[in-house]
Amino acid sequence: MEEAKRLHARLLRRGERRLQPLLLRVLAAGELRYAARLLGSCPASPPSAPLHNRLLHALAAARHPLLLPCFARAHRLRVLTPLSFTLLLSSATATAAACAHALLAKSGHAAAAPGDPFLASALVSSYARAGLLAESRRAFDELPAGAGAGAAAARNAMLSAYARGGRVGDAERLFAGMPDRSVVSWTAMVSGYAQNGRHEEAVRTFLDMWDGAGVRPNELTVSSVLPACAALGALALGRKVERYARGRGMLRNVYVANALVEMYAKCGSIRRAWKVFRGMGTRRDLCSWNSMIMAFAVHGLWTEALALFHKLRMTGAKPDGITFVGVILACTHGGLVDEGKLLFNSMRGEFGLKPRIEHYGCMVDLLGRAGLLKEADSLIASMPMEPDAVIWGALLGACSFHGNFELAEIAVEKLMHLEPHNTANLVILSNIYASCGKWDGVARVWKLLKEKDHKKSAGYSFIELDGRMHKFLVEDKSHPRSEKVYDALDSITLAMKLVSLENPEVES
Repeated sequence: MEEAKRLHARLLRRGERRLQPLLLRVLAAGELRYAARLLGSCPASPPSAPLHNRLLHALAAARHPLLLPCFARAHRLRVLTPLSFTLLLSSATATAAACAHALLAKSGHAAAAPGDPFLASALVSSYARAGLLAESRRAFDELPAGAGAGAAAARNAMLSAYARGGRVGDAERLFAGMPDRSVVSWTAMVSGYAQNGRHEEAVRTFLDMWDGAGVRPNELTVSSVLPACAALGALALGRKVERYARGRGMLRNVYVANALVEMYAKCGSIRRAWKVFRGMGTRRDLCSWNSMIMAFAVHGLWTEALALFHKLRMTGAKPDGITFVGVILACTHGGLVDEGKLLFNSMRGEFGLKPRIEHYGCMVDLLGRAGLLKEADSLIASMPMEPDAVIWGALLGACSFHGNFELAEIAVEKLMHLEPHNTANLVILSNIYASCGKWDGVARVWKLLKEKDHKKSAGYSFIELDGRMHKFLVEDKSHPRSEKVYDALDSITLAMKLVSLENPEVES
């Protein structure tokens, strides 16, 4: 950069305005603000459109706050081209997309958009990122026939927009008609299913892509399917994905490694999660630490969770709200009431973090499990936000454990207002009444349950076989291989009865 400044000084002394070599050096040094000032210092003979595009491309790639001011100046100087808009739209925020659209129309370049597949694709993508799906679809529909690579990029952008916006049905219809499904297209569907809680479809689509279509997953595909594996408990598929990712060096990507840690943790394989976490070394970010702390905490390994929290502090990193959910949960499993209170109070005092509703939920659970029900109730009363069903559910659970029907009645009253169709809360209250010998209360609850036509939801299980997930309801016969399943169950039952007859001391 010092050399670029010396060159600038020589050019000024000589009265020369050869900006191109100087601008290229400044941009190569990453001094974007200096580069913007350099172009802005030539009002008499404004630089050409290619030079402005060079600057706009660098600013767009860095998402620099000077992007819009420089773009507006180029518009005033009449040096904008369709490429200029493509560069802006490629990284536009919602505000920038709206400004770019207005300037596109005002500059007279809007007529070129339908005939320019790359500009049209950038329009589709920018509107999609801004959540403006109707405008995105309109730009997509205006794409010229045979637009080639630009049309393929636009289809993928539209597909991703539908998936992120929860319009999975629209995404499915667009995907079904795509003539050129790339890894980007498949990944958009896998990610869309996973983000919208349709984990079975995410795994099925991933397998169709990998095994059926023979398309190799990339890092984004892997980091998208692993949360679906975690939600379904598909540990075997998760391990297969890890072998694939490790063999291609994908674990150097922190997002892939973090997704792998979380998948193993949610599938109950803490040892493997810890192995991946340790292998990350200095590439760990706060998400990595949070995932591992939460993994230890959820599985009752509170000592390890708190030790890891202190190691995180020693690195100089600042914990966030998710970190504190994990460590307070660890205190709950360890019965460390005083430690939990100190951590909760340190959020605001030491770290400047405002406790959210999930932190209050953890504290209510911590106090309730320790039998400090009145203190938990006082904490709920002092909350700066309205308690949700999780808060009252935690208090009700504590009342159930400690047999406090007075507070349980208050909790159930709140819960019936927040989730009136969840009759499980009334069943818990009935059990609390029964444990306290309050049979008139039991009768009242069951009368209310009868009025609500209480029916227990059918239970179901997922079983993973050869990388595919199979769902079974109670007494389910809808599965295509149900006859073989029941034959196998009958054989197991018969074998158990034979063992029982041969060994009377063994209960059947």
